[in-house]
Amino acid sequence: MGSEARRSQLYSVLGDLPGRHREISVRKVDEEEREHYVLEKLVLDLNGIESVPAYFTRPIASEGRFPTVLYNHAHGGDYVLGKDEMIEGRDALQQPPYAELLAREGYAALCIDTWAFGERRGRSEGTLFKSMLWRGQVMWGMMVYDSLRAIDYLGSRPDVDSGRIGTLGISMGSTMAWWVAALDTRIRVCIDICCLTDFDALMDTNDLDRHGFYYFVPGLLKHFTTSQINALIVPRPHLGLAGNYDKLTPIAGLDRIDAELTEAYASAGAPDAWKLLRYETGHFETADMRSQILTYLRKWL
Repeated sequence: MGSEARRSQLYSVLGDLPGRHREISVRKVDEEEREHYVLEKLVLDLNGIESVPAYFTRPIASEGRFPTVLYNHAHGGDYVLGKDEMIEGRDALQQPPYAELLAREGYAALCIDTWAFGERRGRSEGTLFKSMLWRGQVMWGMMVYDSLRAIDYLGSRPDVDSGRIGTLGISMGSTMAWWVAALDTRIRVCIDICCLTDFDALMDTNDLDRHGFYYFVPGLLKHFTTSQINALIVPRPHLGLAGNYDKLTPIAGLDRIDAELTEAYASAGAPDAWKLLRYETGHFETADMRSQILTYLRKWL
């Protein structure tokens, strides 16, 4: 089965999703200038079910079509923070926040509140997961769907270079990064921080409860391993960063993913486009990770 057929198969396990080609509408709520970027506060209609608040940032000192990063916020049990992570940061991340960092490097960025977070909070994650399941929906599928439609939105903006869109995030945002990169080839660069989790290794270490309800897709393991999902990113550039003491990413799983993706990228004639960097740390971004991310973005995006 070819890559496109496998992408279709992966998308098919995500439950009953809204149509991919429904019109997207956008309303700008506010715009403000900060030291390094212009912040647009938006409300997007991505799914036809509920509005999606979002932030779009662009460098203040430049004009034109910007290379752009779809920034995916983390979970961390903080349902209030959501998209504000991109402009405020969080404890697991280095400073400055990514909105400032990316703007200083000449990148625009978009971050949406995903289901149950930020301005979409009010129902618990468990309530959403269970009610969606009853309707034939999968919470992770609905989250991924919104992110894919966010890429559609970026492609409609005249100030975005649609040939230079990357994605990154930490924790839940890391998982979102490699899922959307696997499903959508418009993502040219994928950077995942501290959540390249091998599903089988997670079960072997009895650590399933370290991931929230949102994470679990019925029937997924009948069709895909973590490596097989990530192989759909090949040969596009992909940087993974992980801590060897991070219980969310068991060591045996990191070993397996690295070996299998190293082979896949080599077979595709792109051995330099895959890199997994591992640190003697836990579930957080280090200063060296941040430096490596910047170097990677400068090289590939």
